[in-house]
Amino acid sequence: MSEEKNSAETYRLDQLSPTQKLVQMLSPVPGIARAHEQVFSAVTLTRETPRIFGGQVLAQAIVSAAHTVEKKQIHSLHGYFLRPGNVDDPLSYGVESLNEARSFATRRVQAYQNGAPIFSAIASFQSEARGPEHSSDFPMNVPDPELLPTAADLLGHIDLPMAQKVAYTRPFDVRHIATPLYTSPAVSPTPTNMVWFKTFEPLPDNPTLHQAALAYASDYTQLEPVLRNHGKSWLEPGMKVASLDHAMWFHRPARADRWLLLVQESPSAQDARGLSIGRIFTASGKHVATVAQEAMLRLPEYRSSNGSS
Repeated sequence: MSEEKNSAETYRLDQLSPTQKLVQMLSPVPGIARAHEQVFSAVTLTRETPRIFGGQVLAQAIVSAAHTVEKKQIHSLHGYFLRPGNVDDPLSYGVESLNEARSFATRRVQAYQNGAPIFSAIASFQSEARGPEHSSDFPMNVPDPELLPTAADLLGHIDLPMAQKVAYTRPFDVRHIATPLYTSPAVSPTPTNMVWFKTFEPLPDNPTLHQAALAYASDYTQLEPVLRNHGKSWLEPGMKVASLDHAMWFHRPARADRWLLLVQESPSAQDARGLSIGRIFTASGKHVATVAQEAMLRLPEYRSSNGSS
């Protein structure tokens, strides 16, 4: 009977649209509290590679931590990717309360697989407050997202599993301002990148869900300013890439199911690591979030100096 139930559940999940799968992934289930942690279980439904997408872990960590906080919204997250996650293994999150003050609350959240942490982060939450305000300016002369090609337009004709997955199974519609790096490097190297993004379908009216969805999408192209500046594409032979850390600051409310512009730049790359910083704007020009990530970037032409790792 349990095998039949599992088969029916698998069939049901397979029938969900990519956006519906995102909502399901961002609905962690509370479990039994351990000594210092509240435990949540989560699922992996989007499987482009054998490794869990880093944006998924970020997003599920945010929702899990938010479940333990009342009357406050997350304003920052600083996380480290410790080990690669496996899409086929059970995934759980442990949330520990580090501080509970009147205005702020701090949580440590870790993702676990097979008894070992694969991701560890500190998240800070704040109640509403008034104070001085300023923000970055929206860039000039940005083309309308509806005039730009979709991933399906660019990759849908390529009869390769990875191309088909990027084209049709992602929950986000991501549209590049400059020519994407899916299959070929940039014609003119530059340490910048811009993309429009939003979910393909509407999301529920849950502010935490939209913040988590922003974090999910922020990991798609965060390394591209580094790759673009050094003449590399995602199909570079022998290239090895791994996210090391990810930080995000949420400045103002935003919906992830409406067009958002991610403006990225890479201020530095060194020691087989590249740093990228991005600002997220609404289509009306409001600066709603900032993201930073450093990633390991090993290229074959430097292999002799890096050793075999």
